[in-house]
Amino acid sequence: MFKVNVTVVNPKREELVTEPIAALVDSGSELTWLPGELLKGIGIQPRRERLFTMANNEVLKRPVGYAIVRAEGYETNDEVVFATPGDMILLGVRTIEGFGVYVDNIGKRFVVAPTLAVSARLARLASRP
Repeated sequence: MFKVNVTVVNPKREELVTEPIAALVDSGSELTWLPGELLKGIGIQPRRERLFTMANNEVLKRPVGYAIVRAEGYETNDEVVFATPGDMILLGVRTIEGFGVYVDNIGKRFVVAPTLAVSARLARLASRP
């Protein structure tokens, strides 16, 4: 596992950007977890709450919202968790996939990966009974 510096942009007001914050690259976490106060500081608002099952089977409820997430020269628009003090700061798999990369844990870096697409013909074949 390794960390990268993440910046967050308010998608409604792109001039509002956070300072970089170190986040653990965690392909085991579906969503990206960032300090709630950091997100609120650039005007990102929670949109709803979600339940999360932690590694120790504890279930937590946290607010989530939408943000542009940047790291290592990549960016994507994603749903982010408003982490509270004591929560880990994580770069989750949906953000990583949105970057169009995969994680090279040995080299501790992102590697560009082609995005998979299904042709219309294959989609029709797959939908046949």
